Amino acid sequence: MSVLNKTKTAFDSITQFIEYLKDQGFEYIRFELPDLHGVSRSKVVPIDKVESFTSKGLNFYGGCLALDTASMVVPGSGYHGERKYRDLLLIPDLDTLTPVPWIEKTAKVICDPVWSAKEPVEVAPRYILKQLLAEAAQLGFDVMMGHEFEFYLLNQETKEPLFDGLHIFNNIRNQYVPEITQLLEYLRASEIDVITHNCEYGPSQFEINYGPSTGIRGADKAFTFKNAVKEIVHQLGYHATFMSKPFINKSGCCCHFHISLIDRNTGNNAFVDKNDKYGLSATAQAFIQGILDHAEAMMPLVNPTPNCYRRLKPHTFAPSNISWGIEDRSAMVRVKVTDDESTHVEMRAASGLSNPYLSAAATLAAGLLGIKQQRQLQPSVEGPSEDNPNLPKLPQTLEEALSRLATDVDMQNILSQEFVHLFTTVKRFELARFHEHLTEWERHEYLDVY
Repeated sequence: MSVLNKTKTAFDSITQFIEYLKDQGFEYIRFELPDLHGVSRSKVVPIDKVESFTSKGLNFYGGCLALDTASMVVPGSGYHGERKYRDLLLIPDLDTLTPVPWIEKTAKVICDPVWSAKEPVEVAPRYILKQLLAEAAQLGFDVMMGHEFEFYLLNQETKEPLFDGLHIFNNIRNQYVPEITQLLEYLRASEIDVITHNCEYGPSQFEINYGPSTGIRGADKAFTFKNAVKEIVHQLGYHATFMSKPFINKSGCCCHFHISLIDRNTGNNAFVDKNDKYGLSATAQAFIQGILDHAEAMMPLVNPTPNCYRRLKPHTFAPSNISWGIEDRSAMVRVKVTDDESTHVEMRAASGLSNPYLSAAATLAAGLLGIKQQRQLQPSVEGPSEDNPNLPKLPQTLEEALSRLATDVDMQNILSQEFVHLFTTVKRFELARFHEHLTEWERHEYLDVY
């Protein structure tokens, strides 16, 4: 019996959950916490201990959500010394149970952190997205979403590409080494509904697409996908990276985020209006304008490292300005109008390394603000948006992006002031470390001449 089919109807009790695990032959269950960066922080629990931790919660360091990308403790975040370095508890979402087929007799669950039964950790990225989904529901919408990632498959020792040149969709490159087929098989066995796989524009760069899902399951699937790719590829003897720009002269890695709203009363796509000149409803147009209005404040959430801003350049199939267009691959917001239920928005500015809960949260937050404020959609431009000098540029650095978030009160409020404080404190701490680093370029440029 498929775990996915079982969890669609949910488990009626913890006892039923444990019985199912034993019936399927699982001996170890991972309790996984999505951290601030979208990385899985986990503990492995033997099957005989799962029932207790499922009912009472699994103790975990409470500051895990306030560690930076090097797992350094960030002072001033409010979650380390300020809370006496206390523990939190991980509460598994039983509906997220999926096998880990590359490790024998192991499955995993995604967890929500709480301080106590009555006190959730409200800065957790998964919690932030859940709150926004609840706000969308109050407005009458369910949210359909899907993340589309690119990544590099590299030599594990040298961290260099497996092949050179530009070979997008090239048949030989698509399955250049047999381990790629094994990767696809493992992903499918872990309930990732793979649709297509191909090599991308950069040498040794790949894209694996899978189906969208409604609500939190869409982001859960993206979280599972990214962490699974990293782990599977490591076990197969290679290295996978979703880093935005691992090579300065090669293509960057994106996350194209696809989203539409579903009318909760009718079940129909709320973005469709066949009588409109664009084929878009007033809801869709307000949602798009919300993204444009708050694009600058979104940037640190969807491009959270200094390296991300090396990707956002003209003529790289990445957006460089605040723009929208029907089927415009150079725009920040590419609108896919199909005159049917498939009509949706593709937000193209996010980096491949972005946290899927936060890329979804940022896009949804901005779009909902547009709907609530009944924003009118600005006209799109003729030709590729990237060639229009009149459109405002996206922030060029993480510093600039964080400053834009700091001045956007509406975005701070809808995301929560506490979360924004935590996020920006961690990111500014990382930036300080970044600027303290001496680069080889500086040494080569200045050591002799001066």
